[in-house]
Amino acid sequence: MLGDLGPDSLRCSRRECEQSAAHEIVWRNPKIHAEDREKIWLSCAEHETFFVEYLASRSFPVSSRPLRQQ
Repeated sequence: MLGDLGPDSLRCSRRECEQSAAHEIVWRNPKIHAEDREKIWLSCAEHETFFVEYLASRSFPVSSRPLRQQ
């Protein structure tokens, strides 16, 4: 996790996007990840569909959920 050195707010993972994250894009590559492995990208509302479609087009299991603040 980010720990004490992390940013004050979490940002979208899309290159050059400066928006705050609103969603967790949860995915895995079934060729290299076990079923219990989750990878998470952060997404603003604008880029949520982009990330889901990008990963789904590669036949990766993917879902989106609201960002869980800690």
